[in-house]
Amino acid sequence: MAFDIDMIKKVYANVVERVDAAREITGKPLTLAEKILYSHLWEGNPTKAFERGKDYVDFAPDRIALQDATAQMALLQFMQAGKSKVAVPTTTHCDHLIQAKNGASSDLQSALNTSNEVFNFLESVSNKYGLGFWKPGAGIIHQVVLENYAFPGGMMIGTDSHTVNAGGLGMVAIGVGGADAVDVMAGMAWELKFPKLIGVKLTGKLSGWTAPKDVILKVADILTVKGGTGAIVEYFGPGATAMSCTGKGTICNMGAEIGATTSTFGYDDSMERYLRATDRSDVADEANKVKDYLTGDSEVYENPEQYFDQVIEINLSELSPLLNGPFTPDLSTKAGSDMTKAANKNDWPLKVEWGLIGSCTNSSYEDLSRAASIAQQAIDKNLKTKAEFGINPGSEKVRYTADRDGILGVFEKLDATIFTNACGPCIGQWARYSDPANAPKNSIIHSFNRNFAKRADGNPNTHAFVASPEMVAAVAIAGRLDFNPVTDKLINENGEEVMLDEPTGWELPPKGFEVKDDGYLAPEEDGSHVKIAVKEDSERLQLLEPFTPLGNTITGAKLLIKAFGKCTTDHISMAGPWLRFRGHLDNIANNTLIGAINAFNKKTNFVKNQLTGEYDAVPATQRAYKKAGIKTVVIGDHNYGEGSSREHAAMQPRHLGVAAVIVKSFARIHETNLKKQGMLGLTFANEADYDLIKENDTFNFIDLNEFAPDKQLTLEVVHEDGSKDLIKLNHTYNDAQIAWYKEGSALNLIKKENAK
Repeated sequence: MAFDIDMIKKVYANVVERVDAAREITGKPLTLAEKILYSHLWEGNPTKAFERGKDYVDFAPDRIALQDATAQMALLQFMQAGKSKVAVPTTTHCDHLIQAKNGASSDLQSALNTSNEVFNFLESVSNKYGLGFWKPGAGIIHQVVLENYAFPGGMMIGTDSHTVNAGGLGMVAIGVGGADAVDVMAGMAWELKFPKLIGVKLTGKLSGWTAPKDVILKVADILTVKGGTGAIVEYFGPGATAMSCTGKGTICNMGAEIGATTSTFGYDDSMERYLRATDRSDVADEANKVKDYLTGDSEVYENPEQYFDQVIEINLSELSPLLNGPFTPDLSTKAGSDMTKAANKNDWPLKVEWGLIGSCTNSSYEDLSRAASIAQQAIDKNLKTKAEFGINPGSEKVRYTADRDGILGVFEKLDATIFTNACGPCIGQWARYSDPANAPKNSIIHSFNRNFAKRADGNPNTHAFVASPEMVAAVAIAGRLDFNPVTDKLINENGEEVMLDEPTGWELPPKGFEVKDDGYLAPEEDGSHVKIAVKEDSERLQLLEPFTPLGNTITGAKLLIKAFGKCTTDHISMAGPWLRFRGHLDNIANNTLIGAINAFNKKTNFVKNQLTGEYDAVPATQRAYKKAGIKTVVIGDHNYGEGSSREHAAMQPRHLGVAAVIVKSFARIHETNLKKQGMLGLTFANEADYDLIKENDTFNFIDLNEFAPDKQLTLEVVHEDGSKDLIKLNHTYNDAQIAWYKEGSALNLIKKENAK
């Protein structure tokens, strides 16, 4: 039986009336995304049509999911909100703080030894405030959500950018910062700019070596890392309905890599099969009663150009296996000779040292079974893997079932390391090198979603390529990046030429899923007696102090850093070894912007302190400005803050005294996070003005006292020689968000309202 079945029934009880009302108000058929959005309005039944990409709308999500790295800060904030219990179903998942090194058992025990303080904190806070708790080793948040909580037509938010994975079960699931989650946990509306809509029509059918992963790799190639910004991507067509539910999840998961608000598929037979296989026949039965309301209207899919802002069509029958990378998830290369040419041209190492399968993107039973079919061929055909193998099952349910069915045993026969059911190398939790900064140039291939520099192993010289699990297996066996299993032969241990056959696998386990202990702990009905202890001298946890409002006058601000090129949340607040400080704002602030490239010297973590004229690390320089009572400004390029939803990338600069971040364009989640923390997130009205910013500049916001929606702000830039430039800055703040700024943060406003 499903978790929260009564809540799901309530959603379905409302969907018909609300969608019918939305059709009447808009005067047109609706996409699935629109049906879910209009049926989850905070006000209840829709009363007006919203303009895509313009109107800010209040929504009422059905549930929330938190992962341990971001849950710490989210729950520390919720503890300040003045509430005794979460207002909507919420879960905490411990999957980020487990480092991959030797294998599942020892790695999990090591995590329990080193992060027990954090796990105990999260468990006790969850117990006190009514959150479900998934223990370390239970699985990766997004796979666990898909198996237990996602449901067609629902809306959820999560403090991880890959919350969008639940779109594989027909949800609108959106990654947010912790402050957004706190709003909803506290019983308030969640605000989102009504998204634009991108339709992706899938024709034909996947076969042979192509996989759902190749679909999103192709979409990323088409749209790039920012092409989906501000939009929901909705997949439809015969190719979509022919795909498995977990395959749909893979595609939705990597929608985060094109900047999309989320991605989704309409309810179909594959979703029903998955619901029933994961002990949720009650959800499937309820969904079947309103199934026409859980997918886009037929008129929409027949004439998509009339209803979507952009339409892409992909013929799956013509799709070939792809490898995306290195250093960005949207650089797509066909397997084989195209990769040979690209690698030789760009000096990418063709030898592959590791093949990694798993993460929240590709760790389902189906993914492991298809990759195992390739591994079994290597055994049968006397092939030895040329690269090392690592496997991260997505959940204890998947791991236990795959082990029962002999799938993990196949990998182990090839000396693969089975890591814990956790994120591991995908988020930099991989003890691959003792000295990553000085590690050698190399290539790896994985089925993860991101491949930014240093992300997996901390080595800036690791060239990471993203591919399907079956391609990862094949390339790891061959040991060459440009191996094409469709055409290329291998030499086995007997000196014979052999070829790999097409992968095979199971959409769902033939003998059903099985698990002994899924790792779930339900909260007490009344947690008021639960005590939460945070030591004053703890290095891992720190209770929060409210941020002070920045005020209506900011003058004499100094430049902290002018970031050059790509600046993701990994650059602003790195993961990996820094994850241990995610619950301690002051300690983790010591990694603030250390990965950003200084535009003036093209170095990382080396900026000028205008007070001394000396160069130092970014955090040290910023702390010097803070001690002197001087506010600072960060300048950035396009798509600033892409990547993870981690709000630390906003909270850390705020904590250290950064007042404004001014860029050419923002990634959606990061812009919202800046607003939530009471900062100024602004964009150049004229992008060329980025070039006017000099290393020794001082900034004066001359009309901040007139801060208002749809009104530009004016920045006076004072150069070292006394000359000045006036720069116009755009923003997307509405009245409510300006109120956050004036109060110092959204949390300050929540506390103020709850105190009334």
